[in-house]
Parts: sequence; structure tokens; C-alpha cells
Amino acid sequence: MKTDESGTPGGKSKKREGIARIVLVSGPVVKAVPAEKFSMNEMVEVGEERLAGEVIGLEKGIATIQVYEDTTGIQPGTPIFGQGLPLFVELGPGLVGEIFDGIQRPLKVLRERWGDFIHRGKIGTALPREKVWSFEPILKAGDDVSPGQRLGKVPESKGVDHFILVPVEVKGRLKWIANGGSYTLDDVIAEIESHQGQTYRIKLYHRWPVRKLRPYKERLMPSEPLITGQRVIDTFFPLAKGGTAAIPGGFGTGKTVTQHQLSKWADADIIVYIGCGERGNEMTGVLVDFPQLLDPRTQRPLIERTILIANTSDMPVAAREASIYTGITIAEYYRDMGYDVALMADSTSRWAEALREISGRLEEMPAEEGFPAYLASRLAAFYERGGQVTTLGDHRGSVTLIGAVSPPGGDFSEPVTMHTKRFVQCFWALDKELASARYFPAINYLQSYSAYVSRVEQWWGKRVGGEWKGLRSEAMEILQEDAKLQNIVKLLGEEALPDDQKRIIESARLIKDDFLQQSAFDPIDTYANPEKQYLMLETIMHFIRRLKDIIEARVPLYKAMELPVVSEIHRMKFVYKGDDPGPFKDLESRIDQEIEKILKKQASKSYTTFTTGAA
Repeated sequence: MKTDESGTPGGKSKKREGIARIVLVSGPVVKAVPAEKFSMNEMVEVGEERLAGEVIGLEKGIATIQVYEDTTGIQPGTPIFGQGLPLFVELGPGLVGEIFDGIQRPLKVLRERWGDFIHRGKIGTALPREKVWSFEPILKAGDDVSPGQRLGKVPESKGVDHFILVPVEVKGRLKWIANGGSYTLDDVIAEIESHQGQTYRIKLYHRWPVRKLRPYKERLMPSEPLITGQRVIDTFFPLAKGGTAAIPGGFGTGKTVTQHQLSKWADADIIVYIGCGERGNEMTGVLVDFPQLLDPRTQRPLIERTILIANTSDMPVAAREASIYTGITIAEYYRDMGYDVALMADSTSRWAEALREISGRLEEMPAEEGFPAYLASRLAAFYERGGQVTTLGDHRGSVTLIGAVSPPGGDFSEPVTMHTKRFVQCFWALDKELASARYFPAINYLQSYSAYVSRVEQWWGKRVGGEWKGLRSEAMEILQEDAKLQNIVKLLGEEALPDDQKRIIESARLIKDDFLQQSAFDPIDTYANPEKQYLMLETIMHFIRRLKDIIEARVPLYKAMELPVVSEIHRMKFVYKGDDPGPFKDLESRIDQEIEKILKKQASKSYTTFTTGAA
């Protein structure tokens, strides 16, 4: 494979014009002849307005093209202009903090030039050519270089250094590299001579086909959790860096809000947020909130490590299908620099619906619920692009994929949810009843699961000490027993249960209300670091264990639940930040003191009754 002077696989772009004519128009899908003028997945421009499109089929002399813009007014005979390149994204400084559409058109630039509405055929340059960047070389002339090695760096934002890498499949000697200074994206900053004598001129940016995986040296087993600050996720259903997760839920269960929380607080270096077919007001909320929120690690605005891709429900459906690939390619690019990247796709159901619509236009044989037969393989290919890897430059990077799923009516047996479940290792099932009760996050602890618990156990042991996995298992057993007892409670009422079973219900209530439930609006409770999560659960479980002593001493359970310390347990998530374990240890001491006081009083009462009876 040849590489052009900007590191573009596939050689230099040779634009061809007027090479074909449209013979059929069906929504976003058009057909043109002759097909011999095109190659598969080639980018084209349709009509005099130069609407962006991509070749998706070549058969019997006819080329099938999906157009990424509104095709109103397009008619047979309209010319097609070839570009000679596959659908690609531009990768270089200027990505972080920006918002693009599904085919990487910069929406801020489009608005400045043409107003609040996206006009057909208006395609701005994805990365700003006029902006000057400060380049600092890492290597020097004469050094041997290999693919993925860091040539230099550019400070892209206050918290992100953008590393300029040796292009893929380029290996040789660094003939020349620019000194530290200011350069635009079109300036050549290095020249590499390959072992075959070919010279490659390197710029600050390059292009990459979105449907092609970026290569890496070795795939690693995820072992470090992606800390999100959400207790139900980090402690009960953890996600590892480089892992895959799905958030399925019906309308109004909080998928988007949960992903917003993860985007705000996840300890990833870069966040790529894809609004794929969702409502415009939800993306507006992201744009308004992120510049005002501070990263808990750097105390800098969160937008400085975020890349937004917006393809809302009122945008062309074909671009929605491409937006997933645009986002994952950008995520892989930052992974190759050695960063941990978290990608939020909201939602893959809308992406699957775009596949279904395009498939119908192509007259393909439908499968389950009208989705194309290749739905499962497309989902698998997307989630397989996540992972933790050793990069070509011998750095460690990861892409964590979190996809929201919107099953109609909350039916988890529909095709997108069922296929997604096959390919992800973490499943956070949102519950309509919990959401209706204003419970956040509305993750159903009985339907959810994580395959990363054993893999991240060692990390938790080193970070917080103690028996993290044991505490988690003990709490999960209580929640499962409570679920069984709730069927009896619905029939007979809670008062009909004996105290040992009431203890299970009260214990589960403490875990659900005081640990799993969080307030996204409370400045302290919105984010809980790992230490706070462990200390909170340890305190609650300590109180639950002491309730056994209450039951064994035949003390009515309600007396223990009326102790002043119970109010402190309810309040600790809003009061204690978790930086200092002291308050939690003091709380455990007060639990012991108040429980012992009840036990002594009961023992004294029993002794008096015994002696009186003996007399």
C-alpha cells in the first residue's frame, strides 16, 4: 500500500469528474452507470451541488451509491463526480473540543459560514488549515523510525498532547525534522526515507478510511477498571478499560442521562460522544453542559478532552450509518498515541434502523423485524474495534465502547438488544419502574451483569485494600434474597414476615437507597471515587451484620432501624467525600456503640425477667 505525503493510505487523491449518470433515485440511495468507473466504498459527489456519497454496491454495470445528504430534486441523468478515495476522516490537531456531523463536517464552521441550518453540498474542511500549531520534535534527523513511533507533539488542549506518529507501513530513516515552532496542518514537518529509497513527506495531519481498522502490535486482556464515579457501575457491574458495555432501556429510562454522566466523570483521557439519531435537544444539553463542567482529575473544562459527533434524528439517515465508523476511527487514532479513550454511542438502535432503511432501499432480503441479515456481523465488527492494545509505537492504549440500545417498548428480546448482548461483556439493563420512581441510575441489579469482576479484582485490592469482591458478593446475595421475598410481601405485606426476613428487606433497602442510588445534581454525590465507594459499602455491610446480633438477641428489628446512627448512614453519601476514611470509621464505631447499648439493655431485661421468674 502506498502512502501520500500526508500519510494517506491508498496513494494520492486523483479526482475524476463527470464519470457517470444517475439512472434511479430511491431516497438516500441512487444508482448510476457505468459501474466500471467506480471502486467499492469510493467517495463520490452527486450533482452540481456536490452532495457527499459513497459507493456501496457494484453489480451488472450499475453502481449503488448512498448519499449522505437530502436527495430532494435529484433526478435521472444527474452527473456523478468521482473522488478516487474511500470514505475517510482527517486525523490531526483540532479534533478535541469540536463537534462534527456523521461524515466529519465541522458544524461550528458550517454555522459561521451559512447560518443555523446545514445546507446541501456545503462541506467545510474538517480540520482548520489556517490555524497555527506549536510543534515540538521528539526525534532528531538520522534516527531510525518505524510505524506508530512518536515524531513530535502538539499541545492540542491544556490536558491533551497530540502526538504526531510515523505513518503506518512507513519504516526507514528520518532525513529531516522541523525545529520547534509554529506550523499549519499543510506544512511539512518531517521527511522519512524508506529502506527502498522512497521519501515520505509528513504533515501534522493525515487521512484514514473509516471502515478500515487501524493496526496495532498486540491485543491485551483488560484488567484496569474504567472508573465512572457511579457506584452501581464501578462496584457492582464494573467495566474495564478496553472493554465493551451496553445500556439497554425503553423510552425515558435514562440511557442518554447515564451516558452523559459517564462522559463527564469516566477516567478516560479522551471522550468521543456520538449522538446517533437522537433528539437535537439532548446534544444541545451536552454542548451547554460540558464547557461549564470541570474534569475531577485536571480541574479543566471537560470539553477539552471531548470530541462530539452529532447526527441527530432530523439529519440524513445515511450519514447516521457512517457516524459510528467516523467516531470509532477517531477513537482508534488517539488510542494509537497511547491514550485511554471512551466512546459513547447513543444509540446503536438508531444506527441499526438506518441500516434497515438503507437495506430496504437496496431491496435486500429482510431478516428479523425487517433488519438486514448482516445486522449481527455489523454489530460484532463495531464492538470488536474496542480493546486494550500495545500500539505499533510500543505504547499502551485502549478504546472502551459503551453503546446505548433503545428497544421498542423496553423489549430486550428484540434483535438489536439480543445481538448486542452476544458481543458485549458488560450489560447495564435500565428498568422502567425504577426510572418512573425517579431512581438514578435506573440500572436493574437483577438483569445486569459484568464479566470483568474477576479481572479488575486485583486492581481494587491494590487501590482500596480489603475484600472488595467479598463485600460486593455479600451485598448481591442480599439483593437477590430480597427479590424473592418481595413476592411474599406483595401478597401478605411486610408485617407478616419474621424478623430474620425483615432484616433482609431492610438490608436491601439500605443498599439500594443509600449506596446504589445517586443524585446527578448533588455536587458531592454525583461522583464517588473508588475509596468512597468501598468505605460506604463497608459501613453499610457492617451495620447489616450487626443486625444479625439484634435478631439473635430477640430485640425487635424496628428498634435498631430507629437508632440515630441510621440517619447518619442515610446522609453519608451527601456529606462525606471519601478523601478521608476517618468519618466512615467513626460512623462504624457509633454503629457498634448504639447496637451494644440495645443489646445490653435487652440482656439486662432478660436477666431481670429470669430472676423474677425464679423467685
